[in-house]
Amino acid sequence: MRVAIAGGGLAGLACAKYLVDAGHTPIVLERQSVLGGLVAAWKDEDGDWVETGLHAFFGAYPNMLQLLKELGIEDRLQWKKHALIFNQPSKPGVLSRFDVPDIPAPWNVIVSILRNNDMLTWEQKIRFAIGLLPAIVRGQNYVEAMDKYTLLEWLRQQGVDETVNTDIFIAASKALTFINSDEVSATVPLTALNRFLRERYGSKIAFLDGAPPQRLCQPIVDYVTERGGTVRVNAPIKEILLNADGSVQQFVIRGSEGQPHEALTADAYVSAMSVDALKRLLPEAWRQDPFFQKLEGLEGVEVINVQLWFDCKLTEVDHLLFSRSPLLSVYADMSNTCREYANPNQSMLELVLAPAKDWVGRSDQDIIEATLAELAKLFPEQIPEPATVLKAKVVKTPRSVYRASPGRQAYRPSQITSVPNFFLAGSYTYQEYLGSMEGAVLSGKLTAQAIVTALLEANLADSGEFSAKVPTSPSMTNAATA
Repeated sequence: MRVAIAGGGLAGLACAKYLVDAGHTPIVLERQSVLGGLVAAWKDEDGDWVETGLHAFFGAYPNMLQLLKELGIEDRLQWKKHALIFNQPSKPGVLSRFDVPDIPAPWNVIVSILRNNDMLTWEQKIRFAIGLLPAIVRGQNYVEAMDKYTLLEWLRQQGVDETVNTDIFIAASKALTFINSDEVSATVPLTALNRFLRERYGSKIAFLDGAPPQRLCQPIVDYVTERGGTVRVNAPIKEILLNADGSVQQFVIRGSEGQPHEALTADAYVSAMSVDALKRLLPEAWRQDPFFQKLEGLEGVEVINVQLWFDCKLTEVDHLLFSRSPLLSVYADMSNTCREYANPNQSMLELVLAPAKDWVGRSDQDIIEATLAELAKLFPEQIPEPATVLKAKVVKTPRSVYRASPGRQAYRPSQITSVPNFFLAGSYTYQEYLGSMEGAVLSGKLTAQAIVTALLEANLADSGEFSAKVPTSPSMTNAATA
């Protein structure tokens, strides 16, 4: 069966990968000239990679890790020492570490918290532990029910010290969702925390050894095309044409300058676009459908990625760092963390500016100056002197992952829509890993599984037989319980 997939990010590419595993023929259509979506990157005039964001991989990403293993590229992840590292704003240039020992969960995380004495007092640790007990004991169902509260509201209900929020959870919220703890649904950080407490290496962090388009996306493309699938760039969807019964008839691909539009017909169709892009493209006949009306409750959050090349080495730290500044979320010296960007004499810092709502409309120069002002607090001995900025790049994403504010769980759609031959993929769709690379990969896997099941059921209904079989890979079979 032919399956047209609109969107060449991780969700669309993962969907295509698992469809070819099941014997189907996907056609991936990406509107941009590069693949990857929210993990896209491109080379600038100097041959340096410019990325849409700072992408860290966690041990609690089973579907991503399984995908890399199936592609034979799991060695491209550079695993860092098992730790979470925070800046201390009150002590410029000083880092506070939560080093996680290699013992079974949840004791490894608990010991890392108990050992840290420069961020939390013993009283705060005890209150923190007591406050987390309901989430730990009652599990994910309890965590899902907490979607009606912001994280800050939930912390206050549990009697957790405000300092814990200021010192830890604001930084964690911005790292996970790009918004502050007084805006984010309690479900999101509690879900991450549950994973970290359940899995021995759940909180362990890795970086890809190079730029995502080459080191992650291209292997998926090669895998798909070698098995009969197609992946196209510069192929934006202009319109979704419908049959009389409301099902999809064709995807219309916008022609380049002077070229006619192209109609693509398939047996099934997938939107792996962002929720904001999908809402703009919805056919008028679908807009009154309750399923698609729910999408109005979702929107992407603003994200800004800043890359700064310096003429000297600022730090030797080979890890992800939580900045704990009002402006910045997480950052890393990519000349230390990424093999392809390695430079023993110079630093290239990649930083996520969040929350970015008030900054996304500002000039690049304003953003760079504000970022350097914050860095002067983090590196007081190097900035503004003796370090000199050789080059700076700012990438704005006005609509990134969905804004995970309270109540959004109810608006997240399933991968199966009310239209029989139309499916959704993307981290905004309902799956347990929320808005993340892991969520995107899992959503694509679940979408492929749903299409395989739907086509099988349709074939059986047409033939009246029950002996037909559609092959699925073991990883697809396990997707629902991953």
